[in-house]
Amino acid sequence: MKDKLFKRTLIVSIFLTAIILIFFLPLVFSGKLILNPILITLGPLEIRWYGLLIASGIFISFYLANDTAKKWGISEDDLSNAVVIGIFFSIIGARLYYVVFNWDIYSKMPSEIYKIWHGGMAIHGGILGALLSVFLYTKLKKNVTFNFLTGLDLLAHVLPLGQAIGRWGNFVNYEAYGAPTELPWKMFVPKPYRMPGYEKFEYFHPTFLYESLWNLGIFLFLFYYARNRKKFDGEIISLYLILYSSGRAWIELLRTDSLMFLGMKVAVLISILFIIIGIFMYFILKKKTNNSKGGIL
Repeated sequence: MKDKLFKRTLIVSIFLTAIILIFFLPLVFSGKLILNPILITLGPLEIRWYGLLIASGIFISFYLANDTAKKWGISEDDLSNAVVIGIFFSIIGARLYYVVFNWDIYSKMPSEIYKIWHGGMAIHGGILGALLSVFLYTKLKKNVTFNFLTGLDLLAHVLPLGQAIGRWGNFVNYEAYGAPTELPWKMFVPKPYRMPGYEKFEYFHPTFLYESLWNLGIFLFLFYYARNRKKFDGEIISLYLILYSSGRAWIELLRTDSLMFLGMKVAVLISILFIIIGIFMYFILKKKTNNSKGGIL
C-alpha cells in the first residue's frame, strides 16, 4: 500500500470500530445504558446526535475527497461548490423520498413536511439527489474541471463512509433496527421506541450496525481502488451501486420500519434496480473504454 492517506484512514477506522464494539455497544445493547438523542439543549434550540453525526460524516468525507480531487486534477473551488450544492440536493431528495412514500401521513399534516429535525430521511432519496446535483453542476457550469462520471466516482468513493457514520444517528435515535431476535448481539430497544405490534419484545436486530459495518467495508475498498486501481470513468460509481445495494437489500429484509409500496419494501426494489444499473454501467463503460483504446475484450 503506497497510499499513506489510505493507511492512516484504515488504522483509524479499525481502532475506532474496535473501541465502539468492545466498550460501548455492550452497555447499550444490554439495556444498561439508555441513550438520549439530544446532545445539548440551549433554550429553544436542540442539538441532536443525529445531526452532529451526519455533519461529521459529510466533513470527513469532504476532507478525504479533497485529497483525491487533487490527484485527479479537480480544482478545490469546483469540489467545494459541488459539495455545497450536493448537500442541498441530498437533503431535499432524502426528505421528498420519505414524504412521498408516507404521503398518507404527511397529507394530513403538511406543516410537518419541512421539519426534517423531527426525523424522516431516506438514503436512497439522498443518493438520487446527489447524483442529480453532480449532473446539473457538470452540465451547467462553464470550465468545470471534471466530467459527470468523474464527479460520480469522486462522490462514490467516500459516500459509504458518510453513510457508515450517519447510521449511528439511527442508533442514538433507536430507529432503523430490525426484527426481534435472541442472537448474542441483540440490541435492547426501550418501549417508547418500539414499532407498533412489537411492544412486548425487548431485543432486536441492530440493522443500523450491520449496514454501518457493510458501508465501512465498501468505503475502505473503494477508497483504495479509486486512488490506486481505477481504470475508467464511471467504474467507482458502478461498483458502489452494486456493492451498497447488495448489502442494503439483504439488511432491509430484516427491518420493521421499511417504506412500503404496493405491499413491497421500496428499499429492496430500489436496491435491485441500482444493482442492475450498476452492472450495466460497469460493462458498457468498460467496453467503451477498451474500444477507444483499441483493446480487445
